[in-house]
Amino acid sequence: MFLRPPLRRPLLCSVLLLISVSTFALTEQEDDPEGGVPQAENIQLDRPIDEEVVIPLPQPETRQPASKQPEPERPESEQPETQAPETAVGSDEAQTPARGENGKEESGEEKAAVGDPATQEEKPLALEVATPLRLLGSEVPPATSTRLAWSPSQHFEGVYSATPVLVVNGARPGPSLCLTAAIHGDELNGIETVRRVMYNLDPANLSGAVIGVPIVNLQGFHRGSRYLTDRRDLNRHFPGDPNGSSASRIAHSFFHEVIVHCNAVVDLHTGSFYRTNLPQLRGDLTNPKVVKLTKGFGSTVVLHSDGAKGTLRRAAVNAGIPTVTLEAGAPMVLDEVSVSHSVKGIRTLLNQLAMVSKFRLWGDPEPVYYNSTWQRATTGGIIFSEVKLGESVRKGDLLGTVTNPITNVRKEIRSEYNGRVLGMAMNQVVQPGFAAYHIGIQAPQEQISPPEEVTAESPPPEQEKTEGTVEGAAESAAESAGTTTDEPAPEKPAGEPVERSQEPETVESDED
Repeated sequence: MFLRPPLRRPLLCSVLLLISVSTFALTEQEDDPEGGVPQAENIQLDRPIDEEVVIPLPQPETRQPASKQPEPERPESEQPETQAPETAVGSDEAQTPARGENGKEESGEEKAAVGDPATQEEKPLALEVATPLRLLGSEVPPATSTRLAWSPSQHFEGVYSATPVLVVNGARPGPSLCLTAAIHGDELNGIETVRRVMYNLDPANLSGAVIGVPIVNLQGFHRGSRYLTDRRDLNRHFPGDPNGSSASRIAHSFFHEVIVHCNAVVDLHTGSFYRTNLPQLRGDLTNPKVVKLTKGFGSTVVLHSDGAKGTLRRAAVNAGIPTVTLEAGAPMVLDEVSVSHSVKGIRTLLNQLAMVSKFRLWGDPEPVYYNSTWQRATTGGIIFSEVKLGESVRKGDLLGTVTNPITNVRKEIRSEYNGRVLGMAMNQVVQPGFAAYHIGIQAPQEQISPPEEVTAESPPPEQEKTEGTVEGAAESAAESAGTTTDEPAPEKPAGEPVERSQEPETVESDED
């Protein structure tokens, strides 16, 4: 059955109008200029990524066609009865201002003060609310925990696997603390430490934000290697160069997309090349804010070191961001004692920074070691240690022996200083000159700077030392001499034999 020609045109016009209105609604929603930065989804960090629920986008509303025929007017007798409001717009009551007991007109504020009793009740004090955290192209609202992703887009195939970044933005304002681990891909203790800390944070009870990157060097982690795929050490290329080597470009991306958004950084590491470290903090103790971080870790050994050139710690401090390195355990193994100590230290630091309220007194402060030295194997062979990690030693004490498995010749390694074993090689085959025992030498208290509070203020811009200055020349001389401190060696009394300098020795293989 076909419609007659007079009826086709109105129906066709209605259909076309409906389509045009629907298209306009879709275009209006997609082209919203006020969308801004996308907000990160508030999720439970302990929920596996595979089980996350995808929230569908809201569908646009479909407007009704405007071609609806008006209803015929009803007779006056059939009009529905409507009750007029008590105060009509045109009534005398609406136009007459309120008057008080004395007959004077009252303003709106005065009427609210003496009128409604509800307005006389005391208003609750407004709580200080944190601001959204902008990171990696997303906006994390207060009281939110979420996962983001960092990718430097620098790889052989042109695609770099996205690195997970865990973020907990607290409900109250405070500093932003960044936890980084596995800059060396074979250091596992830091990965587990970051996981335990992040998954036990409650954003509702947190002041400030905690940003956790469990695996920075994802390339090395997949290969079980300390280095990147180009055989470079990522922790020697910070703050990076966008036009440099592959390692420099990755370091530049991570430093400028993550680190610069932090007010303080804790970089987690382990020993290297079959060495193990006593849980210890390394930091520049001439920087007051760095000293504040070291004092927040409770019963943890502290070793003064400004960090090798190119390390994340040194680059961040030069950019005005106080940073410490937390060393604990050995590579390629998970050590429960080291992980537990690290987790407890970071939780204590969160309390000292007034980011969380839970706190338990944790032991007595450990000594601060301003100098350190490495005792090396004089010959090659199999090393067997006679001391334990953390043990105090005196000058002349036997640290271990190196035995040649072919000739059966045994050489002893004896301590040249009074101090404590902060790091040591595990029993293994070593080459002549292998750094075997790291001995810390306790510092006088006057060599340590007084602590200074770490706040949520933005760090100052990176300051680079100018070549040719006195400071730059002194630093270059210190680096070429292999020292890690600017403090002079202690003076010897007259008549006493001169010994080797107490300055620590730089070991590239075990620096951060």
